[in-house]
Amino acid sequence: MTAAVPADQVIGQALPRLEDARHLAGRSSFVADATMPGCVEVAFLRSPVAHGRLLGIDVPAWIDRSQVWSAAEIAPLTVPIVGRLLREGFNAAPMPLLATDRVRYVGEAIAAVTAPTRAAAEDIVEELTPDIDALPVVLDAWREVQQGSAPIHAGLSSNVIMRTARQFGDAAVFEGSQGLRKLTRRFSMARLLASPLEGRGCLAYVDQATGELVLRVSHQRPHLLRSFVAEHLVGIAESDIRVIVPDVGGGFGTKSNLYPEELVVAAMALKTGRPHRWIEDRYEHFVASNHSREHEHEISAWFDDSGRIHAIDAKIVVDGGAYSAKTSTGTIEANMAATVMLGPYDIRNYRFEAIGVYTNKTPVGPFRGVGRPAACFAMERIIDEVALTLGRDPIELRRLNAISADRFPYRTAAGQLYDSGNYDQALCAARDFVGEHWPPAPADGAAGTDTGRYRFGIGYAMYVEQAAHGAEEWHRRGSPTIYGHEAARASLSFDGTLVIEVGTLSHGQGHFTSLAQIAAQITGIDVGSIRIRQGDTSRAPYGMGSVASRSIVMGGGAVAVAARALLEKARRIAGAALDCETSALMRIGDAFHAPDGRSISYGAIARLSLVELQRLPRDIDPGMTVEGVYRPAVETGTFSYGVHAARVCVDLRTGLVKLTHYVVAEDCGTLVNPLIVDGQIRGGVAQGIGQALLEQMRYSDQGQPLCVTFGDYALPSPIEVPRIDIVHLCTPSPISEFGIKGMGEGGCVGPPAAIANAVRQALRQFDIDIDRTPISPDDLLARISDARARSSTSS
Repeated sequence: MTAAVPADQVIGQALPRLEDARHLAGRSSFVADATMPGCVEVAFLRSPVAHGRLLGIDVPAWIDRSQVWSAAEIAPLTVPIVGRLLREGFNAAPMPLLATDRVRYVGEAIAAVTAPTRAAAEDIVEELTPDIDALPVVLDAWREVQQGSAPIHAGLSSNVIMRTARQFGDAAVFEGSQGLRKLTRRFSMARLLASPLEGRGCLAYVDQATGELVLRVSHQRPHLLRSFVAEHLVGIAESDIRVIVPDVGGGFGTKSNLYPEELVVAAMALKTGRPHRWIEDRYEHFVASNHSREHEHEISAWFDDSGRIHAIDAKIVVDGGAYSAKTSTGTIEANMAATVMLGPYDIRNYRFEAIGVYTNKTPVGPFRGVGRPAACFAMERIIDEVALTLGRDPIELRRLNAISADRFPYRTAAGQLYDSGNYDQALCAARDFVGEHWPPAPADGAAGTDTGRYRFGIGYAMYVEQAAHGAEEWHRRGSPTIYGHEAARASLSFDGTLVIEVGTLSHGQGHFTSLAQIAAQITGIDVGSIRIRQGDTSRAPYGMGSVASRSIVMGGGAVAVAARALLEKARRIAGAALDCETSALMRIGDAFHAPDGRSISYGAIARLSLVELQRLPRDIDPGMTVEGVYRPAVETGTFSYGVHAARVCVDLRTGLVKLTHYVVAEDCGTLVNPLIVDGQIRGGVAQGIGQALLEQMRYSDQGQPLCVTFGDYALPSPIEVPRIDIVHLCTPSPISEFGIKGMGEGGCVGPPAAIANAVRQALRQFDIDIDRTPISPDDLLARISDARARSSTSS
């Protein structure tokens, strides 16, 4: 549901994505499609043990030792990775590129093996035997906080990465002196994978013509990767490194960090002068690419009899894995969850403790949503529990506690500055859609012939999504790297086409279309005549890449700045060429018109500016290439928000939860392209459904991953994902170009909470606390059985 857009408005039009045609025709180009003459393929020997002393590697005599690179060969060429925050109490530990004296998780790289083919390299890996003396494992982060065990990193006093405790508001509320009710619950969210269609990969070679080390890599931040590679490779200047990112088959955050594999491959190519390539296989994605989530929250709400919530207290413990990744760190999930916990609610008393913990599991990094799904799950579940305790309607309780529209801009108790919103409108929109478009819920048992077998429930969840935060916010978080700007370079050609090179990196979000729409809106050049280029550090201006739902605001802002500069220069040249005051010119489409009817096109202006300089005034520089840099005046970010509603059918015989209906009422400010926005929302909801019902990275008590294929780790399919309706609302941001807000992550934030609340409602007769994701059939059946046993005993 989107409002009609005037025909002369390019922003707001649901244009088909320009980039899709070549993908559908099979003309994509990914890292695995690239090779070089004489390229050497790389495979990694990885630890089969979660924690142990590495005593050596047994290499059979028939294997050429020069094909096996261990830490002894790589360490002199590189610098270990250290991911840290500039915060007191952050316990950083170096991540070796190849394990040295100890391994700390199953999948940690021990050696790199080279061969003419990947198959041959893997054959050699199979013949290598790491000599590992197993050590006790750390697997339970919550238990580690309560009773710490021996640190897995030398030089640290515990396995706590960082502990942050804050209190805001009136301390007396937490002491129970104001006669409020208190409700405490504990919630958990499972560990999961990003699972993009394309895994990671890197082709590294030395360009013989320029002497540059070139990395073709699947990554979300090419310029930052170049800077980090320069920091971690010994003896090479950043100016001698070129990063090229071709097509990327999804990232979701997991391709935004610095990994050992890319550095090892680069070091090998630099050392030998031969091209080296590594392509991640799916097993490696399961054990070596960053995981995410795995939260434990204990949350308390203080509220009065009307349902007004006066205070929230949250203890948040997150399993950060074996190392703190760069740049996200092992505390990214805990700190984000603590910051966003209050969501859309006007709660001024807030206390939290956020703790990240080192364990013997794959390191945790960013994944779509970063902390928000877990925070939303805890907050929205406690909201529903308060409503059940008081016998109140869950929507009305949310309306009572939501920040009112007249309070914006609104600074939360935790310090976030919300730019704009109308949360009550979103709640009512979701409620009204359910009432008007969903059929009445069937009576219990009506879904099949077995009377009483099925239960139905509707659940709601509301979230706020911070996006495109600038320098102030990143500095406040203690980030050593500040994502405070974005840049774009626009070049006008003689035929009137416009090429814009950007520092953001589309990996499926539709930037080639939406950024072109922003440029077209300003310049009048047709979208089909605008080319967006990205991913090559030797061509694009330095940008911070695509993370944190920043691209449409920051990258779009840079495109807008560059487009306006181009428009202004074109107008000046047109005025000179037509001997007309610039104020008298009219721009119609791709040409400027004088009052007497004469005109000049963009293409003619570009030609004049370079090869007809006799017509160009001396006070105008030759050429039609301009650069725009965008740094927002307000650097705390934009805040989208949404309300998700889900209807479920729970089968009491099997424990299966089936989603029958789903709607999202969302507000991301001005929509650049509703078609792309809808795709982002629906894709996010699908991922959120996976988190709610299916996905869980499980480990044995020895730290062995129990899910290393998609046969063990279930992703949502069309069977699990119902029709997803969307209601668009719009409160434009007052701090961004065109009032745009970032929205790429919100779709996955709401589903776990909305679905859990729906299941809670469906099973209310059993009084079962839905306190974890995924909501598994076995767990539900056990809880239903326990509830029936309690009922039978009490009767």
